[in-house]
Amino acid sequence: MELSLRRLRMLRELHRRGTITAAAAVLHYSPSAVSQQLAQLEREVGVQLIERLGRRVRLTDLGLLLNEHAEDILASVERATVALERAQDGVSARLEGGVWASVASGLLPPALAALAVNHPGIEVRTCELAPEDTAEAVRDGTLDFSFIIDYSDYAVPRDPALERREVAVERLHAAVPAGIVPAATMSLADLAEHPWILAGPRSHFGRAVRIACRNNGFEPRINHEVEEQATALAMVASGLGVSLVSDLALTLLPAGVDIVAVREPVMRTVSIVHRAASTPRQSLELVIDAVRTVAAQKGLAAGPAVPGSPAPAPERLAAEEPTPAPGPSEEENER
Repeated sequence: MELSLRRLRMLRELHRRGTITAAAAVLHYSPSAVSQQLAQLEREVGVQLIERLGRRVRLTDLGLLLNEHAEDILASVERATVALERAQDGVSARLEGGVWASVASGLLPPALAALAVNHPGIEVRTCELAPEDTAEAVRDGTLDFSFIIDYSDYAVPRDPALERREVAVERLHAAVPAGIVPAATMSLADLAEHPWILAGPRSHFGRAVRIACRNNGFEPRINHEVEEQATALAMVASGLGVSLVSDLALTLLPAGVDIVAVREPVMRTVSIVHRAASTPRQSLELVIDAVRTVAAQKGLAAGPAVPGSPAPAPERLAAEEPTPAPGPSEEENER
């Protein structure tokens, strides 16, 4: 009997998620492909591994037994990968990373260009996810690393299963239609009477900005709820409202938008998160160092480290749990 690592990962995700559809979404396969691969796994082992309970499925006792061993097998594979990387003179590895728009456009391209020159054996593949989803994908083993965000007024919880490396610190600026704010700086409260363009309260960005506004004495009047900063900036340029924008997203700035410094700054820390390991992967360390170098070149350094210096001691971070939309009672509490 020969066990497929891919099928073992599918079995593990099915046990964690409870449905074929949810497991397929995490693994970036179609539900039918996952079903076929799990059926093939049952044929290979010669026993029933899965049973249906209405719309959900669960593992049989033998399925649970195999899943326990799958966890050990997949962990051993990761340790073997680390050992092989460290034994090589030139690092060779393929990494899967989670990104979102501003880091994918502002930090990653120059970092990957530098890696291609200095460490051509490292191949980095990325997929765009909501910032709220990336850390969980790392914890589940779907990704090797991902970018995550902490805001000055709204930090994500921490968990010893993951390690975090800070790579950049950004400031949020006011983005307003051209000409409506003559001053070079302003208070966040000065925007209280303007309509806002902002991400929804389920997103970390949207929630952090709402909290910052409440801390400055007002509830933003949101006329347009959009998730991408590029979309929000385009709407600001059309005179539809105001928003906040991060340093990295300033590269997306269209004509017709003025950027004004906020006197009570909202800060956010961009980090790379990966699974905790007693021996970090050398390829991951090189990716982190390359990204931190680019951030420093852009004036967004997270710490005093210089290019080529060892990465700082890792901090622990929890996988981000989806943040539910606040109900009326919660809104009242936060006001």
